[in-house]
Amino acid sequence: MMKNKNPAAKSEALDALRERWKSLAAREQMLVLIAASVVGLAIVWWVLLSPALKTLRSAPAEHAQLDGQLQHMRSLQQEALELQKAPRVQGDDATRVLQSSLAQALGSTAQVSVVGDRATVTLKAAPAGALGQWLAHVRSTARAIPIQAKLVRTNGAGKSGANAANTLPAFWEGTLVLTLPVAN
Repeated sequence: MMKNKNPAAKSEALDALRERWKSLAAREQMLVLIAASVVGLAIVWWVLLSPALKTLRSAPAEHAQLDGQLQHMRSLQQEALELQKAPRVQGDDATRVLQSSLAQALGSTAQVSVVGDRATVTLKAAPAGALGQWLAHVRSTARAIPIQAKLVRTNGAGKSGANAANTLPAFWEGTLVLTLPVAN
């Protein structure tokens, strides 16, 4: 901890500073005052004004970003409300919807096996776009929820890894496990 200087030492230092000030010429005193004013204004600018102006400049972009996030959240809310209003699908109906939609969307690139309330979908070079659309469809119609995915991106000819990521279009191979509504 720092010890306070005694008041006498402070007074002496202040007296010495006053004497030095009085010994300066009027022109030198004016230059010191101008320099101190410039330093003071710079400090006021950097501490008070610059951050406030920066915030004002960035506010419209941040506002637009937050509006986009709000719009996305509202669309998710609307989707959730629509899913809640949709009629409940029973276990056997969900299985039939799952199997028929899989055959229509992915054809021979996918096979499904259902055991209880779990459906395992095996994919072989399934187009990425069709898979995404199928997942959205079975989520809303069959109330199937993906709980596990073991997928590898390929280029459709069995080639996987970094080289496949650079080629278009993308295909998926692997398995998806979905839960189905329980039959009452």
